[in-house]
Amino acid sequence: MKCKKCGNDTLIKTGDWYKCANCGAEFFDTEVQLGGIKSPTKEVESIEQNEAQAEKISQPESSTAEKTDKKNKSKIREAIDFCIPIALAVVVAIILKTFVFANAVVPTGSMKNTIEEKDRIIASRLAYINDDPERYDVVIFKYPDDESQYFVKRVIGLPGETVEIVKGIVYVTKTDGEMIQLDDSFVTNCTPTGNFGPYQVPENCYFMMGDNRNSSWDSRYWNNKYVDKSKIIGQVKFRYYPNFSIIE
Repeated sequence: MKCKKCGNDTLIKTGDWYKCANCGAEFFDTEVQLGGIKSPTKEVESIEQNEAQAEKISQPESSTAEKTDKKNKSKIREAIDFCIPIALAVVVAIILKTFVFANAVVPTGSMKNTIEEKDRIIASRLAYINDDPERYDVVIFKYPDDESQYFVKRVIGLPGETVEIVKGIVYVTKTDGEMIQLDDSFVTNCTPTGNFGPYQVPENCYFMMGDNRNSSWDSRYWNNKYVDKSKIIGQVKFRYYPNFSIIE
């Protein structure tokens, strides 16, 4: 037994008391019972022991409750951490689809062989923010006779030009008066036929034709023959299904 005051273990017992040989402190022997009754010190120690035991008994319950609460909070946190990237991905996808890219499925073969029927294509909505469409660009636009439909065609006539088709061959008179025969290297392997025009393209508008010249519903046949620049959704950049390729 050590001294409660200085910690020295040189205690000398005299009757019911212990005396420290080092510091002289005296302590009552708490194991002594007076007339069958525990000493006050022993009683205090018993009370403290009982309280300590009671605390040990209740501690597991408190600990279990805390663990359950922490586990629930952990699950909620995990759910939040799982959902945040998905939500961000959805927001980014919506922003890209609305302001950057246009995704479309081509339902017909009017643009063969450049774009096949059922091909899935991507167009850039940013292509004409600062620039104007150029001749031979492949574009997605709102069909002038029914703007609820989107068409995919090639730009043939520019604003202020005159377009005329003679025996399937396309001629364009440019704004400077020069007449040119258009490149038809991208046209479907067939002999284009028919005489159409001349068509005077209004300002800020474009004359459109499909590459599959003998099987394309384009500016030659529409009631509203020209596409206003504001109705052009974007320039077709590439096909991603059923295989990847750049559209030119």
